[in-house]
Order: sequence, then C-alpha cells, then structure tokens
Amino acid sequence: MAKELRFGTEARDLLLSGVDKLAEAVKSTLGPKGRNVILEKITGSPVVTNDGVTIAREIHLKNQFENMGAQLVKEAAIKTNDVVGDGTTTATVLAQAIVREGMRAIAGGGNPVLVKRGIDHAVARLVEHLEKVAHPVVSEQDYARVAAISANDDDAVGAVIAKALHTVGDGGVVTVEESPELGMSVDFVEGFEFDNGYLSPYLVTDPGRLEAVLDDPYILMCAEKVTKVQQLMPVLDRIMRQPRPLVLIAETVEGPALSMLVHNHVNGVFRSVAVRAPGFGDRRLHKLEDLAAVVGGAVLSRQSGFTMETMTLEHLGRAQQVRVTADRTTIVGGAGSNVDFRVRQLRSELERAQFGIDEDVLTERIGALTGKVAMIHVGAATPAELKELQHRVEDALSATRAAMAEGIVAGGGAALLHASRVLTDLGLEGDYATGADIVRRALSEPAFLIAANAGYPAHEVVSRVADMADDEGFDALEGRYGNLVELGIIDPLRVCRSALQNGASVAGLLLTTNSLVAEEQTPWGGSPALMTEYGPLDEGLHQPSPDSSTPQSLGMGPSVG
Repeated sequence: MAKELRFGTEARDLLLSGVDKLAEAVKSTLGPKGRNVILEKITGSPVVTNDGVTIAREIHLKNQFENMGAQLVKEAAIKTNDVVGDGTTTATVLAQAIVREGMRAIAGGGNPVLVKRGIDHAVARLVEHLEKVAHPVVSEQDYARVAAISANDDDAVGAVIAKALHTVGDGGVVTVEESPELGMSVDFVEGFEFDNGYLSPYLVTDPGRLEAVLDDPYILMCAEKVTKVQQLMPVLDRIMRQPRPLVLIAETVEGPALSMLVHNHVNGVFRSVAVRAPGFGDRRLHKLEDLAAVVGGAVLSRQSGFTMETMTLEHLGRAQQVRVTADRTTIVGGAGSNVDFRVRQLRSELERAQFGIDEDVLTERIGALTGKVAMIHVGAATPAELKELQHRVEDALSATRAAMAEGIVAGGGAALLHASRVLTDLGLEGDYATGADIVRRALSEPAFLIAANAGYPAHEVVSRVADMADDEGFDALEGRYGNLVELGIIDPLRVCRSALQNGASVAGLLLTTNSLVAEEQTPWGGSPALMTEYGPLDEGLHQPSPDSSTPQSLGMGPSVG
C-alpha cells in the first residue's frame, strides 16, 4: 500500500497545526469561568461538557498528518486523566505552548535533541520546587475546597465528596451512581475491594464507563481454574431457577466457559461477570476466604469438601451490588455475617507474625475487611445534565484523592507561574538553556488563559501575579488578588505535576520528530486500507451515509419496494 511522507519544516508545521486545533477546542474550558463544548453523538443526544479529556477523545482530524499531532497531545490528556482524573486541559495547554515555542527555536537553528534535554532538565527542577512549596491536606474542609474547585466551584459537590472521603479515609472506596432523585447524597455501607477486573470487556453493562454493575447477584468463589462449560452447568441450572446475575471469581475463567458466559450475557439470556481472584498461590485462597466472610457462602477449593456438581445456592455469596471495571472490583453490602470473627482471627495471626512481609499482608487484609464504601448518588433533570454532573463529580473525586496523597499548591495557574523563577539560574548553556527557557515561557499559559476566559486583561494579570509570593495570585471568579491558599483556590500537587510532566513529555516527542509516514489519502478522505468493494469501511464514523438513517438500514423494520 502506497504511503505519503512529509519531512522537516513541512512535517513540523503539520504537527503544530494538529496540536493547535486540538488545544483550541479544549482551552476555552479552563478556569472557573470556562465555557462548555457540545459533542455530537451518532446515537443519542449531544453531550455538553467542559471536561478536557472528554472533548479530546472526540477529536479526529481529516488530514492524517495533522491528526498525528492531535493524537499525541491527546495522549498527554488521557495519561493525566488516568493518573489523577483532572488537569487534562492544563496538560494540553502546556503541551501546545512548549511545542509552539520549541518549533520556533528549531526553525531558528536549535538542535531538537538538545532542546528536549533542556526541557526535561527544567521539568525535573520544577517538580522538586513544587514538592517543597506544597501544603498537606488533612481536614474535611480542605477536601471540600479541592473538590469544589475541580467541579467548577460547585460547593455542593465539594461538600458531598468531602463527607465521603473523610468518612472512608484515603484508602476507602467511593462509587458514583445515578439517582432518580434530583441533587446529590451519600450513603455508607460495608464493602470490599480488590485490584483485579473483568476477564472480558464484553461482560460490561455500561459501555460508556466500561463498567459491569450487577445488583443483588450471586457470587461464586472458586480457587481453581474454570475452563469447561460442563463445570458451570450444574450451578447455573440452580441459579436460573431463581434468576439473579452471577459474579464468578476464580483463579481464571477461560476457553469455552468464558465464551458461554459472554454469549449469554451479550444476548440478554443471563447476566454475569467473570473476575480473576485476588492474590497468588495460598494467598489467593486466604483472600477468597476473607471475601466469603464479607458476602457469605463458601470457597470452592480442593479442601472444601464439595464440587460444582454438589454445590447449592447456600454455597454462593450475596451482595447488594458488585461493580467491576477493567482493573478493580468493588463489592457493596455483602450478606456475610462473619466479618468480625474473621478480623479477630487475622489480628491474632498478626500478633504471632515473625516476618515483616507477613505483617504487611495481614495488615492489608484486615484493612480490606474493615473498610466502608461511600456511595454518592447524583440526579439531574435531564440525561445530558446528569452525564455532565457525573463527569464533574468523578473528576473532583480523583482530584481530592490526589490532594490527600501529595498535598496542594496555589491554584489558578499561579503555582506554575511562580515556579518559573527557579529556571533562571540552572547554569545551562546553548540549546540546553533554550529548552529550559521554552518551559519557563510556557508556564504562564494556564494563568493567562484562566484570566482571558474570565474576561480579564490576561497580560496584565500574568505580569502582576509574577511579582507576588508563592501562594498569592488572581481569583478569576471574583476578580481579586490575594493569598490563593487562604481563599481556597488550590490545585492538588499531583494534578499540577502530572499535567506538567505529561505535557512536556509529549511536546518533546513532537519536537524531535523530522519525518511523518501515513497512508495515502483517497478522494473520500480515508485510507485505501479501509476500502472494500462495498465502499469505505470508515464511512459513518464521522457522519452517517445518505441512506443509513432509515429504519430498514438499521434493522428496525422490513424493507419496502
């Protein structure tokens, strides 16, 4: 298949154009007075959001070379979101600013590799400085301030998240659920969580969030492999007489057994989810026994005295709800009654433990058994408003956890702007110094955009804040200057740090690129690799084909004529 190539200045210009288009779409959402973006959906109503990563995920540019630049910067936003759940727009803005300044330096004769090394050196120095000026977060009031700011200065969101996290603690489990009632509330129930997720993504019940949520399920706990359909049929036959979903937690589930569960789940015959059991070796059995104390029932193993054929419904656990993502399983409201006995048993073992590693494992197991789950219920008048509120609550929850872990710094872009002072005396020369200077100039971009989006003279604001002390800056919501930490305008250090590191990392990759290789464009704007005798396969990904909106084309009715 023929390829198209671009080199040198032309390649860099195309990459920069793609970066600019993506950044322009998300930068207007930055700050307390940031605007919304409406995203068209092929099915369902449009989505209204000001979440940077949600917007970035929807952007695919027609020009394949521009799209390369946009997709790489999108990776910075996604990586930041995966780590801390917030700061995605800041990461995008910083990446754009560093790429733009870096392209100018390279066009002026700078060596891309040395410029990138200067950028990396500056970022490392900035992270050290930010860690020194960070403030710890300890009180419920601190949690509320962080959460409210992340949720676009919504104090109601901040109060609910603060109550949830203050109750369950840093390691506690917090879930966000839809509610038929308007507003927000939080309930606390007993819960259990472990790190493994579903064994097949086809078992999800909520494709939008890639999550399987099963209410009032049976829970089968097995310390062995499940590979054959025949292994599961006896217990499935008993469950089908009293239809409830099934959560199968085993050493592994694979082959025909997993295929059968997927087939029945996808076709709506029987809802289930298969999860790999936590731990390894003997510890897997011990953790399954801990789980049995929470949900009731018994663990199927070689020592259990029963098999799949002789298993009854009494051997199965029960729970109010089980939520499973790609890498985490949360069990809420288990029906077991032996948790206190199990905790006392583990504490006795802890007193007798002779090795540090045993103490760590036992302490972790006790913590898992004694934990609570906070369930935040959110409701809104319309589905679009509900989805937007869910996004804000989830982002605020992630940001608050980040603040609990590493502390907070002054918000409003002030922390990054003040941190630029440490880059004036790095002792670098030549292109290394050019790279550090590029980062120094880029650090003012978040503060500039926050002021501009709020309707204030951005250049004047940045100039004035640059002369202030570390914790001082501009409150774009109220239009005042002051100590931002005291005013409650703060950012989690982890959010600030991740946005800086991820934005600079992607920018460095773009600056050191000299050649682009892509599929040859066809007259219909796609790749020949996707062309078949019936037409382009990617037709309809961006807009429906002329006749694809009829009920017949969607399989919803008989063809006429």
